[in-house]
Amino acid sequence: MRYLFAVTLLWAFSFSLIGVYLAGQVDAWFSVLIRIVLATLIFLPFLKFKQTPRPQALKLMLIGAIQLGVMYSFYYHSFLFLSVPEVLLFTVMTPLYITLLNDALNKHFNPRFFIVALIAVIGAITIRYENLNSNFIIGLLLVQGANISFAVGQVTYKRLMMNNQLDDKTVFGWFFIGALIVASVCYALFGNANKLPSTSTQWGILIYLGVVASGLGYFMWNKGATLVNVGALAVMNNLLIPAGIIVNVLVWNRDADILRLSIGAAIMLGALLVNQIFRAC
Repeated sequence: MRYLFAVTLLWAFSFSLIGVYLAGQVDAWFSVLIRIVLATLIFLPFLKFKQTPRPQALKLMLIGAIQLGVMYSFYYHSFLFLSVPEVLLFTVMTPLYITLLNDALNKHFNPRFFIVALIAVIGAITIRYENLNSNFIIGLLLVQGANISFAVGQVTYKRLMMNNQLDDKTVFGWFFIGALIVASVCYALFGNANKLPSTSTQWGILIYLGVVASGLGYFMWNKGATLVNVGALAVMNNLLIPAGIIVNVLVWNRDADILRLSIGAAIMLGALLVNQIFRAC
């Protein structure tokens, strides 16, 4: 759990940094590409090309392509239609996607994980924002595409690493290589070279997001995913919502309903407690 909590705190700043400094100012495809390039460079020195079985390498590349490459493509563009709190709020469905996907792969319905995920969803739904802009449907669909991609990556990575004796840090480079292929193709097809970063702040944020939030963040998050059950993983996905909104409110002075935020966070923490109780039974 410590990996997931640490990354939750780390990623809490990422939403606002993207929404405030990059969205609409820097080409989203370029932002995705440079972020993944930097993350890939972090893990290339650890990558052992000859010692990783080819099937596992290909699976890791596919997981990275979906969880990072495809997810970022949806995620970055959602900020063009939604505010930071709205993007955070619309990630509420990720736990259910994780639970349902895991059940589908196991070919059975697990009510325990579903109950925990549902409690977490209820907690996040209590954090409501009014006056959604006219583009919220497009934004909602983009965020759901990101949610599904993120859920698929987490569940499949967890299952792959639990069934193989692989050292995470020596194979995680394959994950980023898969994502890099998707990001490179998307930028080549859709990128806008006229909207590159124009300030040192924007470059600094992209470097931070690539090296720290993506490079270290995704490694720690996926590593943490292999150490907890699916119920806990689902809950931790929704703890990103209040954490991100708290940072957005305190640092960038966005309006928020503090009471609802507190209640929602308390419900999600309760879901985590319920999961631990189920696990002990």
